[in-house]
Amino acid sequence: MAEIIEPIEDYGLSSKHKKRSLFSKIGVVGCGRDGRHIVSLTALSGMEVVFIEVSEDRINEALRDIENGLNTKIENWGLTQGEKRATMGRIKGSLDYNDLKGCDFVIEAIRYEANGERSTELRKEVFKNLEMVLASDAIIATNATTVIISELAADLKYKERCISLHFPITHTEARLLEVVRGTFTSQEAIDKIYLFANMIKYTPISIHESSGLVSFRILITMLNEACEIWMENVASMEDIDKEFTIIYGQRFGVFQLADIIGIEKLVMMMEDMFHEYGDKKYKASPVLWRLYRSKQVGKSSGRGFYIYDENGKQLGPNNLI
Repeated sequence: MAEIIEPIEDYGLSSKHKKRSLFSKIGVVGCGRDGRHIVSLTALSGMEVVFIEVSEDRINEALRDIENGLNTKIENWGLTQGEKRATMGRIKGSLDYNDLKGCDFVIEAIRYEANGERSTELRKEVFKNLEMVLASDAIIATNATTVIISELAADLKYKERCISLHFPITHTEARLLEVVRGTFTSQEAIDKIYLFANMIKYTPISIHESSGLVSFRILITMLNEACEIWMENVASMEDIDKEFTIIYGQRFGVFQLADIIGIEKLVMMMEDMFHEYGDKKYKASPVLWRLYRSKQVGKSSGRGFYIYDENGKQLGPNNLI
């Protein structure tokens, strides 16, 4: 047999000719509740995901929680065991920012503190760390509703690739992504995020940066008014929620939504919005402050406007408010 001495790479599919697809690898910094939602969502969509945490314990906790979420999908016939294994195989936890090299897109989603705050200075540090390891055209995003992306991007060299996003987490069918353009954000970055949204089957909505965006500015005013109606003894908490769900076709009542999102987060968000806009309609109701100060912050604590069992099932109204 004659020896083949001519290289065959020019006639076949060699690795050097394979074009890497956009968003084949993404990163998430922080894997609390919001971060885990993003990691699970993107891995289920076929993307390789690397998330950064501060300790091995936090990494293991996040992986367990993500796996439990996938198990729930299997129980509800929304996923197979094989799909679960493939999804978990696309997820990697790390303590090292260098493992984010090669990512097209990294989302900062650091955990909330117990008081409902997330440090702007820590977020700025995360952005600087990301710029040190990512390519100049890789997108750096924050998952936020009140922090202003222009402030986070201001000290970076490549400011135009910074963007803010909001992934709703109230329920799995809330497949809408608020895409927030900052002062420096380029149209190219916006276009890439619209492509990303389509890849995860979300509807992107373009928003100019503002505290509370659209979703929370609407929710906050409804929640404060519902609290006022309840304090005036016009209707019970359960009946106010029934009006919200039955008349307006909402999945959850406004008080139920507050418990799901977390009252500690809502109170801090409302304080930010009040200071930003100076309008008293954003000032948290006394009822919200009462729950916040007593650490009755919703489903996560087992008690908010309603009380919950260890599985998160609603048992009835909280009569201790």
